[in-house]
Amino acid sequence: TAGYAFYVVALLTVINITASIDRRVVNVVAEPIRIELHLADWQIGLMTGLAFAIFYALLGFPIARLTDRGDRRLIVTWSLAIWSAFTALSGTAANFIQLFLYRMGVGVGEAGSYPPAQTLIMDYVPKEKRSSAMAFWSMGVPLGALFGFPLGGLVADHYGWRAAFFVVGLPGLLLAVITY
Repeated sequence: TAGYAFYVVALLTVINITASIDRRVVNVVAEPIRIELHLADWQIGLMTGLAFAIFYALLGFPIARLTDRGDRRLIVTWSLAIWSAFTALSGTAANFIQLFLYRMGVGVGEAGSYPPAQTLIMDYVPKEKRSSAMAFWSMGVPLGALFGFPLGGLVADHYGWRAAFFVVGLPGLLLAVITY
C-alpha cells in the first residue's frame, strides 16, 4: 500500500540520517580525542578518513551482491546494528589502535546500508514516485550533517567526547530492533 511504502522510505531515511550522524561525530570530537589520547595529526587523519572509507568502499560491492540474493531488510538491520555498536564502542577507546578498529567497524556496517536501502525503495515505491522517494531518502545525508555536528558538539561540551559516541551510537541499536 501507499502508506506502507511511505513508512519504508521514512524508516530508511531515518536510518540514513543515523548513518550520517555517526560519520560526522568523529570529526566534531577529533580535537579532544587527539589531546586525551596524545595522537598526532596523521593519526587523526587516519581515524577520521581511512579507517572508515577503506572498508566502506571495499565492502560495498560484495554487500551489493549479497543484497541481490539475500533478505534486504535483514542486511539493513544488521548493518545498522553493526555501525551503531561500533560508534558507541568508539567512546570506550583507550588508544589509537582501538579507535581506528572501531571506526573501521563503522565503515563495515555502513557499507551494508546503501545497496539494500535503494533496492527496498525500488521494491515498495511505484515507478512514477521513485525519484521523489529517492530524493527523500537521500536527504538523510545532509540532515545527518545538520543534526550530527551540533549534537556531537553539544554532548561533547557538556559530557565529553566519549559520551558523544554513546549518544549517537546507542539509538541506532534501538532503531535496529524496530527495523527487524
